[in-house]
Amino acid sequence: MAKIKGAIIIDQERCKGCNLCVVACPLNLLALADREVNKKGYRFAKQIVKDVCNGCSSCAIVCPDGCITVYKKKID
Repeated sequence: MAKIKGAIIIDQERCKGCNLCVVACPLNLLALADREVNKKGYRFAKQIVKDVCNGCSSCAIVCPDGCITVYKKKID
């Protein structure tokens, strides 16, 4: 049986740093940028742990601005 792996893409320029995705992620893969801001002056969400996402889409579901896209890939 193939395993599923997730890939997260965050539109950092649209993100307003509400932190909802960080709280919703069960694997604690996301965090707000510490010393970076986007063009609007917001600290944006970013993935801090790579290659661990299971593709649950919890982060994308709670994002009020639709800034997060989650893709699922089968791994052989």
